[in-house]
Amino acid sequence: MSTLALGGSEAAATRGGPPAWVRHADLGLLALALAAFLLAGWPLLGYAAAAAAWIVQHMIFVYAHRRALEALRRGDRRLAMGAIGAATLGRVWIVTLSILLVGLLGDRDAGLAAALLSLALVTAHFAALGFSRFLYPEEAAP
Repeated sequence: MSTLALGGSEAAATRGGPPAWVRHADLGLLALALAAFLLAGWPLLGYAAAAAAWIVQHMIFVYAHRRALEALRRGDRRLAMGAIGAATLGRVWIVTLSILLVGLLGDRDAGLAAALLSLALVTAHFAALGFSRFLYPEEAAP
């Protein structure tokens, strides 16, 4: 028998933390945005720039979060803070530079589309983080 069958839904909820759809709501919005860009006729260059930057920064976020958790488990708060701080600065630069470059080298409308999509993605990301911290406070403080 599985642990879900033995322990019920409470055991499943405490085992894995926030569900994937909460942790990655921003990626779901990114997928939905492609349909919106196609249907509305918005510049696909803006979507491509924002999507590429967002996926790269998301991978950096996941890596830094895992590294910070490992450092905290070892009791190394300085390394944990350094990983999160460096990743945050890097992530901001990646998204900002992609918007700037697509606006300058491509088309101003594509830059605006990339900026608006990035704003929506940042909002969804922070909302998902807040939602998961609210529903799963034990996962927020390892």
